[in-house]
Amino acid sequence: MTSSRDPLAPLTELPGVAAAADEAREALGRAHRHRANLRGWPQNAAEASLRAARASSVLDGGALQFPPDGTEPVLAGAIRVAEALEGGEGTLVGVWRRAPLQAIARLHSLAAADLVDDDALGRPREGAGRRLELLADLATGGTRVPASILAAVAHGELLTLEPFGSADGVVARGVSRLITIASGLDPHGLGVPEVHWMRRSNDYRAAARGFASGTPDGLTAWLLLSCEGLHAGAREALSIAQAPSAQG
Repeated sequence: MTSSRDPLAPLTELPGVAAAADEAREALGRAHRHRANLRGWPQNAAEASLRAARASSVLDGGALQFPPDGTEPVLAGAIRVAEALEGGEGTLVGVWRRAPLQAIARLHSLAAADLVDDDALGRPREGAGRRLELLADLATGGTRVPASILAAVAHGELLTLEPFGSADGVVARGVSRLITIASGLDPHGLGVPEVHWMRRSNDYRAAARGFASGTPDGLTAWLLLSCEGLHAGAREALSIAQAPSAQG
């Protein structure tokens, strides 16, 4: 598909982006081929899911762990999102493939259940619908760019749009994770890019602003940081696979 027909194709021509996408794909492939993930991937996927949730919570202003004297709504929502995606081929993956808007609404219902009233769950704010529809079109065949690029675009667009006004960051990172799973880039959800983004939270937020600006430099910085996160997330997956509990 040529760039004139594929709205995201020009992104792959930005400096370093195609190479970064390839490196992320290769790194995730190595993680999936690790001997501990050939059969024991469900256990490692569960650990990856928990780490992803904790990091995503922190990026949205929540806690890394539950306090001893009660709950923490942002972390609770992030864990519900992670559990809905855990292990790869699940119900939500199927929903994403045929109806991305339903999947996004479901992610918000999970993420924001303790933050807003029930009648606000899964309901985009006025004015957000059209851009969400464009994103859904891309997700259902409107582009042929690598999954890492599509995941970065969806992630950045949801951060920029803030379609729900609550838990938007957790939803955005959940959608990014969902795309990498549904596309087969990370089919078991073993990668943990969220940890890298949490550790570089200032860079993450600055790059997100760059994406929102729409400038070539801003888009490049966001795409590179996104792919860097996937690559680092693959290393995190290997560290999980190499832990004694995974080996034995």
